[in-house]
Amino acid sequence: MTPSKAPSAPPPRGGAPGGPAKPDPRLLVGSVDATTISRLKWRCRRGLLENDLFVERFFRRHEAGLTLDLVHGLQALMDLSDNDLLDLLLARKEPDGELVRPDVMEVLAMLRQPG
Repeated sequence: MTPSKAPSAPPPRGGAPGGPAKPDPRLLVGSVDATTISRLKWRCRRGLLENDLFVERFFRRHEAGLTLDLVHGLQALMDLSDNDLLDLLLARKEPDGELVRPDVMEVLAMLRQPG
């Protein structure tokens, strides 16, 4: 009788056995999962229709490529009151204080892109 062997482990993801494995994109730093995006969309609901229109267009264009940096920038903007956010979106004023950060500025530029 031969001793039974334990079942072999499956090959690494993304290639032939022994080849370099591709990392799971859900585990990459900077990636955003569907649950996070769903929660972010819920948080982005605003009282002013004008703000909602900017946010909806942002998600239509950029949802698939959202990174954690962009999520953090968008969350910072969502902490603003509706009127302050609208002033930023319409470029009636520019970010100041704690909002002057690369992630916020990038998201704001993306939100301001014309239709």
